[in-house]
Amino acid sequence: LPAWQDSQLFIKDLHFDGVPMRIYLPREPSASKRRGVVFIHGGCGIFGSIRSYERICRYIARKSDSVVVSVGYHLAPEYRYPAQTLECLSATVHFLKTADTYGVDPARIIVCGDSVGGTFATSVCQELGHRTDIPKIRAQVLIYPFLQSLNFNLPSHQKNAAVAFLSRERTVHFILKYLNKDCSLKEPILAGSHVPESINLKYRKWINPDLIPDEFKLGYKPPLPALFLPQVHEEVQELFEAQVSPLLAEDAVVCGLPDTCIVTCEHDVLRDDGLLYKKRLEDNNVHVTWHHVQKGFH
Repeated sequence: LPAWQDSQLFIKDLHFDGVPMRIYLPREPSASKRRGVVFIHGGCGIFGSIRSYERICRYIARKSDSVVVSVGYHLAPEYRYPAQTLECLSATVHFLKTADTYGVDPARIIVCGDSVGGTFATSVCQELGHRTDIPKIRAQVLIYPFLQSLNFNLPSHQKNAAVAFLSRERTVHFILKYLNKDCSLKEPILAGSHVPESINLKYRKWINPDLIPDEFKLGYKPPLPALFLPQVHEEVQELFEAQVSPLLAEDAVVCGLPDTCIVTCEHDVLRDDGLLYKKRLEDNNVHVTWHHVQKGFH
């Protein structure tokens, strides 16, 4: 569908390296080059579109006087994982290289995404952190991002298990849909049966309820250890890749990330993903700004 008319913005549909994009350029002339925003929408990788995020992107462009490009990555399951991450990466690189064409300062471009868009934004920044052939991303903005698939029994999962729209059960269901897996695997994954003890031990330093501040653990009850099921583990190997679970990236990658803004919501199963990533970034000397929406939900 075509873009809506806007008295303050020029809006145009483009393709960056074959990826559909919609660009929002302020009509008012600027004395200097503007900031740029790469916006990656949410929707579990299987929903959402440029059009469904039109209002948000227009708002960002107007309020921040920035040039916004919205990434229309192709959706799963028709386009199989990791096509979505690769398209977001390709589009971001193209914009970094051609920023001058749109009156944008290539040193002042951020990558922003909500929900799985935050996952893709994180993956893009992890992939580009040590690249020297293109301009550096100035910052990443992660709005209630999904960041790990190892533990679905963190305090926020328990507290918000049945919250409307994104329940704990629906979260795993959508992940399996996105990866084109059998949804009957949902129950053992929710229990943690897909994770061998060796992987639990390796990543306990990063994914652990003990790392969540006490004020977010009221009423939390540690679950009983799950019985490991090798056949389930074999079926869902993708869950342990950094493109799906960016919290599993090594410190050598994390330390190269740009300044970060993380937004978490109290009534959100993914709240603790954001809290854990905040701590990881801070432990690696990455500057983090954190906004917590006390009455917010996913």
